Formats: sequence, C-alpha cells, structure tokens
Amino acid sequence: MIKMFFPFLEWLKDYSVEKLKIDALSGLTVALVLIPQSMAYAQLAGMPSYYGLYASFLPPVIASLFGSSRQLATGPVAVVSLMTAASLEPLATAGSEGYIAYAILLALMVGIFQFSLGVLRLGVVVNFLSHPVVNGFTNAAAIIIASSQLSKMFGVYVDKAEHHYETIYRVCEAAVHYTHWPTLIMGVLAFGIMYGLRRINPRIPNVLVAVALTTVISWLIGFQKDTMVDITAIKTPVVHETVAGFNRVTSEIAAATEQRTHYMRALDAAKTDHDDIARLDAQHDINVINFKINQLKEDAHKYRSELRDMLFYAEKAGSGHEFFLKTDPAVKAPEDERIWRIKVGNKILDTENLLMMGGGAVVGSVPKGLPAFSMPKIDFKVIMHLFPYAAIISLLGFMEAISIAKAMAAKTGQRLDPNQELIGQGLANMMGAMSKSYPTSGSFSRSAVNLQAGAMTGLSSAFTSLAVVIVLLFFTPLLFHLPQAVLAAVIMMAVIGLVNVSGFIHAWKVQWYDGAISIISFLCTLAFAPHLDRGIMVGVLLSLGVFLYKSMRPTVTSLSRHEDDALRDAVVHGLDQCKYIDMVRFEGPLFFANASYLEDQISERMLQRKDLRHIIIVCNAITDIDASGEEVLSLLIDNVRSAGVEISFSGVNESVMKVFERTHLLAMIRPENIYPTMEKAICAVHDHAHKDAGETNCPLTTVCRIA
Repeated sequence: MIKMFFPFLEWLKDYSVEKLKIDALSGLTVALVLIPQSMAYAQLAGMPSYYGLYASFLPPVIASLFGSSRQLATGPVAVVSLMTAASLEPLATAGSEGYIAYAILLALMVGIFQFSLGVLRLGVVVNFLSHPVVNGFTNAAAIIIASSQLSKMFGVYVDKAEHHYETIYRVCEAAVHYTHWPTLIMGVLAFGIMYGLRRINPRIPNVLVAVALTTVISWLIGFQKDTMVDITAIKTPVVHETVAGFNRVTSEIAAATEQRTHYMRALDAAKTDHDDIARLDAQHDINVINFKINQLKEDAHKYRSELRDMLFYAEKAGSGHEFFLKTDPAVKAPEDERIWRIKVGNKILDTENLLMMGGGAVVGSVPKGLPAFSMPKIDFKVIMHLFPYAAIISLLGFMEAISIAKAMAAKTGQRLDPNQELIGQGLANMMGAMSKSYPTSGSFSRSAVNLQAGAMTGLSSAFTSLAVVIVLLFFTPLLFHLPQAVLAAVIMMAVIGLVNVSGFIHAWKVQWYDGAISIISFLCTLAFAPHLDRGIMVGVLLSLGVFLYKSMRPTVTSLSRHEDDALRDAVVHGLDQCKYIDMVRFEGPLFFANASYLEDQISERMLQRKDLRHIIIVCNAITDIDASGEEVLSLLIDNVRSAGVEISFSGVNESVMKVFERTHLLAMIRPENIYPTMEKAICAVHDHAHKDAGETNCPLTTVCRIA
C-alpha cells in the first residue's frame, strides 16, 4: 500500500553509491539542455523567459517521484507551450500580470484533470486522440512554432493578426522594410553552433554551448543598445503627432474596457435577478462597446505600425542625443549609422521616457531567487473558459509523455503504468502551479539525453531540479545579455524533430481515410492557428465519424474455398460462389447501428441468388450483440425460413451464446443448427443443400475461380 502511494520507494531496493553517481551525472547533463530550452519555451508560451526556469524547478522531480517511468524528463515542451499561448491570448496580453496568473491557473487545471484521470484509472481516454490526428497536429504545430519565432530572428516587431498566417505575412513585410542584421546574424550563428556540434559529437551539450558563446559575444559587442529619452529629443514633428494619436486611442481603449466590465457586472446582476429587460439592455450595451473597442484596436494597430516603421539616426547633442527620421531627405547619415527605433507595446507611451532601441533584444533582468509558493487565484469564469483547453493540453501532454515513456520502457525492460504516469504528471503540474509554473509535460529530447546518459532512477530528475535551483539562486545575472534571437533559434532547432512527413505516407498506406484525416487535421490546424483546439477537434470528429460509419457499415462477405485451403472473401480473391449455400461472414459487434445492415445484406443475396437453399452466418467476428441485434436476428430467421431457405450459425462465441440462451433465439435457431466451426457447418449442410443439384464442383469444397 505504501509503495502504491510512494512508487519511488521501489528505487531504493539495491540502490548504491555507484547508481547515485550515474543519476547525478545524468541529471546535470539534462539540466544543461533544460535551462536554455525552458527559457525559450517560456517565451513561446507568451511568458517572461525566467518562468521557464520556474517550470523546471518542481515539475521534473515531482513527476519522476510519483510517475512510473524512471527516465522520463518532465518540464516545458514546445507543443504544450504553444497550446498555452493559444488558450490564453483571447484573455490577456502575452507577458502581462493577468496573462501570467491565467497560465499558472491553467497549470493547476491541467494537473487536476490529469491526476483525476489517473486516480479513476481512465488513462484510456487518451485513445480519443488517434495517431493520424496527433501526427497532423504535431506537424502543423512544428511549422507554427518555427514560424512564430521569425520576428525574433529578424528583429522586427508586429501586432498579431486574427490568423497566424496573417501575422507571418506582417512579419515578412516588416523584414523586407527593416531587418536588424546583428540580430539575424546572432540567430544564424546559434543555428550553426548547434548544428555543427550535433554533427561532430551528439554528447556535447550543443544548446548550452550556443547560448554561452552568443551571450558572451552579446556582452562584448554591446548587442543591446537602449536609451531613455524625452520626446523633445526627436526632432521630427510627425513623430510627436503619431505618439499623441497612439496615446489617445490607447487611453480610450482602457476607458472602454472598464466600461465593458461595468456592463458585464450589470448583465450578471440582471441574470441573477431574472430581469429580462435589464439583461437585454446590458447585452446591447456590451455589443456596442465591443464594436467600439474593436474599432479603437484597429486605430491603435495603425498608429503602432507607423511608429514601428519609423527608423531614426542619432546625433550627439550636448550630454545626450537628438533623433531624426532616416527617411527625412534633409537628414544626412551620421558617422555612426546605427538605426534606432521606438519601443512600442500596448501601453501608453511615456513621452518623458521613451525607450529608443539601437541594438538587439536580450533576455534582460532575471529575478534572483526561488519563486514564492502560493495558491493560484481561482476565478470560475476564467476556469469555464479554459476548461476545454485544459482538457486538450492534458491529453496532448500525457500522450506525448506516455509515448516517450513507452519507447524507453521497451529498451530498459521496466514496467510502465499509464495511470500512475497520469498521477505523476498531474501532481507535477499541480505542485508546479504553486511555484509559478505554467503547464509542463514529458520531453522527448531531454528524456533521450537522460536515457543516453545512463540514468538509473528518477533521482536523476532530482539532480536536474537542483541544478535549476542553483542557477536561480546564484547565476541569473549571467543570463542578462542572452539574445532573444538565440532563444528563437533554440526553439526552431528543437521543433525540427517534430516534422514527420513519413507519418502521413504511413497512415495513407494503412488506410486511405487515416491519411486523409491526418492531412485534413494538419491543414485545419494551420488555417485556424492560433486557435489550435479547432484543428484538433476537426481531426477528432473526423476520426469518430469514420469509426461510426465503419460500425454502421461493417464488412459483410461471402466466403469460398481458396488455394491455401482457407475460406476467404470470394469477391476480393476472384473466387466462384456456391449456388446453393452462402457462407456470410459479418465482421464486428451486432448492435443497434448496424443490425438492419445485416438484414439488408441477407435480403439482397436472396433476391440475387434464386437457387439459394442454405445460409450459414459465420459469427467468429461477432464479438457482441445487443437487444436490437437480437431482434433483427429473430426477424431475419423468420424471413429466411418463410422464403424456403434454411439458416445456420457457426463460430458463436460465449458472450453471444449467452444472449441466445437468455432469449428465445436459441430455441428459434435450434441447437442442431449451431456449429462450432465453419468446416463442420459445411460438412453438416452440404449434402442436403446439394440434393438433386447439378453443381459438380462446389466452391466451398473445391477451389473454383471465376472464368
């Protein structure tokens, strides 16, 4: 009982100092990959980069202690990070305090959902996400993740559009207008280091080396060059007008948002009081204010785009600088041709302290120390909005984790319990939410590193967490000059492994409709991005639709003798059929959705084959039968016999036979007409069915191909 609640106690059997050394080395090796990766994935999730370190603090050790896999490395992963951003973008601005609070609440919801599934032994629900759907989604997610980092690679800033492909188009337009070349060079350099070291020796922590080298270079060359100026330092009047227009629209948006909150409260009060008139008034006010906010956001986008497109030269003026538009024909390029831009976000610009950027973007200040432990703020309205996303993230994250764990268990020979793994992942997310973590899952790349390093038990993840703690306590200042473009390169390099074109081909070879579902899921995920849940739902609905169609139209075949002496599908193998006996094989459970289909198939055979004397229903593949199936069989037996044709059954399994015995069917069929095998059924009915017949070679006893 104790080991069931604390599965990690099983590791302590025969544990030695030698195993401890191996686990320590494995854990530190994984940490070298995890620390830079986690910061990159946090930005992918729309969080400040250091929240990736918070997500790498408790989740790895909790998941390993309470899961069943000894080598699974848990923490931030690409797909879950992308899903987190997709689910939270409609609620708050990425990186804001509200956004971070919602992300932590989402982690708690994901943890509770996974933990509940594990405790209730419901790990099988993950099967609703079929492999073709996951393959299509993962390939699309890899493209979306990689393309979402292009703005950081080119050093450009754009507003996000309603659809992801529109955002990428804006990025490409901005890149044509202005690419920050030092930023692009830094990103390409990181790519070259990671790719080169991977080719030279996969054991070298290429991500860490790339991050360390580029951070040192960034510090040496002064990659970041920001300065705060008064707006009077900008000597172009049109800039002043644009900033004033942007600030006016932004303040109007804030006021309209507050007004909408007031109307929302009035709507809630009207619903509580069952006041229909007040409810309609409040709903009308909300619709009007929403329309106004959308128009204001369009205006803000135009102003923001204009400001971002403005490029400046700087000239020395006393103790400071004066800035001039590069496009102004009266302005000549100074000796230092550094290009400056105004940093524009979603907030009102402080005209006395405008942030002018003359270099590339870096991680910046990372808070020193461990995150404060606290319970996420519970907001039931937000919970209701996030619940569908939490369910999808839970299932996707668990599917990723369990597939990795199964692959490693096949190599190590250890026992894997999917429900225990759900409990471990659930507890990791729940405890992570207490320490400011966003949703996490098992990582394929880091688990592979852990296995390759020889990890013996889950204690390796404890050493990984310890390394993250040491970084948070003592080494955060070293991360200040880490270029954002390098983190983008880390993400893009990591998701290359998610692209699996052969998965589409393989699915198509297995069944054409599986391939079609995979391709449609892929295209829908791309088209609907950033609303990734829609792409998954399309795939799930298509999978369920195919399943239901196949269940309603199962395979019903007539059998004949093949060259290998087996009874096979006469149509598929081009075999002749017996004129007097039809062996009908029904493949699947006989239930309400397909029972009438069997009746239709038998009736069609009787109409087409006038000489038919006996029908043998082969029940080997009928695994179950319900009341509708029993009723149809009863009517079918009456109809067949009233037409002067005999009917028998072969290969009836125990569960179906029990239904026959509990109802009147067994007496109706008569026990002597039920045969254990197809061969015994043929032997029993053959002579009687062929009495006074002109068929010399029966296709059920002799191989007879269609001429």
